[in-house]
Amino acid sequence: MAKKVVVIGGGPGGYVAAIRAAQLGAETHLVEKENLGGTCLNVGCIPTKALLHTAELYHAVKHGNHIGLVGDSVQIDWKALINRKNSVVRRLVGGVAGLLKANGVVVHKGRGQLTRPGVVQVHGNTAETLSADIVILSTGSVPVKLNFPGVDLPGVVDSTGVLSLEKLPASLTIIGGGVIGVEFAALFAALGSKVTVVELLPEILPGIDADLAANLKQSLSKKGVAFLNGAKLEEVSQANGALSAKVMLGMETKEIAAEIVLVAVGRRAYTEGAGLEAVGVKIERGKVIVDDHYQTNLPGVYAIGDCNGITMLAHAASHQGIAAVEHALGHGANRHGKPIVPACVYTHPELASVGITEDEAKKMGIIYKKGVFPLAGNGKSMIDEGESGFVKILAESKYGEILGVHIVGPRATEIIGEATLAMRLEATVEELVSTIHAHPTVSESLGEAALAVDNLAIHWPPSIKA
Repeated sequence: MAKKVVVIGGGPGGYVAAIRAAQLGAETHLVEKENLGGTCLNVGCIPTKALLHTAELYHAVKHGNHIGLVGDSVQIDWKALINRKNSVVRRLVGGVAGLLKANGVVVHKGRGQLTRPGVVQVHGNTAETLSADIVILSTGSVPVKLNFPGVDLPGVVDSTGVLSLEKLPASLTIIGGGVIGVEFAALFAALGSKVTVVELLPEILPGIDADLAANLKQSLSKKGVAFLNGAKLEEVSQANGALSAKVMLGMETKEIAAEIVLVAVGRRAYTEGAGLEAVGVKIERGKVIVDDHYQTNLPGVYAIGDCNGITMLAHAASHQGIAAVEHALGHGANRHGKPIVPACVYTHPELASVGITEDEAKKMGIIYKKGVFPLAGNGKSMIDEGESGFVKILAESKYGEILGVHIVGPRATEIIGEATLAMRLEATVEELVSTIHAHPTVSESLGEAALAVDNLAIHWPPSIKA
């Protein structure tokens, strides 16, 4: 008799888990209280990248005289841009619905609550009770809320609200210099807004390779983004319809005027209303505790994606969903191994990383070698105006196993897939060197960076420090 799987949450973790469960022959039900696709498709990855695509094209044309583009009269139609973003989202959400239907997954509209192991109550237009052999929790995350005077003023928005602005703001103050904050900084600066980023930490993009973060900060600064690092937001006030953010920078107080204040200090696991603590699911600091197979302390109950807080990325959630379902249904439970998860920042230039950073290697006492290849030595990068970037490879000192790859430049978010596969296969720099890369491509720089580990790069002089 087929097992019954109930998935709570239809984001990139939940809907992928549901499809995989159906593929493995389980009777599968998915409960979603809002739109299929979760944060990623509706108010995260997809809509922001749709906006960034137009912003990059606009900036390229507006400032393209030196490459033969004369577009001084080009303008942004904000309404059309938002409509296009919404159209892309609708198509992809509709695609998810079609995939679930094609795989025989039954979708229930409402909030899913675990009332006891193996029983899920659906709170929708009509109440339903679903029994299950396996429950997959995929409840996602929500933006972190800060409490400060003025938080409820009109024009103070989070990463969801900023996607639905009625007009393009002339000025924007962003609280938070993490991935979300810098992506919005790149977006609005490219569209012509005056942007200031306020970050509490000494540098932007904590957790990202420090050289990548510094390179991006320099690039965005040249495009007019102002950064206040080591600064703390005190309050937001309003006078004559204009907002002013008061921040403390050391012992100095600064007032930053802007039309919009975007609070983008990250996201937190969302478990409210799912009934988890009441039934005994272990939660610490708001995150569901799981083992290596994403199983909670309750048999048959798994938690994947942002709600477990391990790696809050859409592609990590999808991977966890597949791994959890396969473990639960006794299929291929050992084929996933330790996840090697790439991270991407969709600014211009793009950033992408996988594996450990230099700071992490030093903290762990790992003896490593480093190869850096500047993209000024790569023809395709020069054509794409990305010659200020670089590829950095960290390798284990004795055998040359690849420990981390960090890229800033054109196509970085696409190229990182090769580096991720190399690390998944425990490849060495020698194996990357012996891989033939097509020419002309930015990906050639991976092979050059691998050569640079032993100071043997072909297209960069050994006497010039990268």
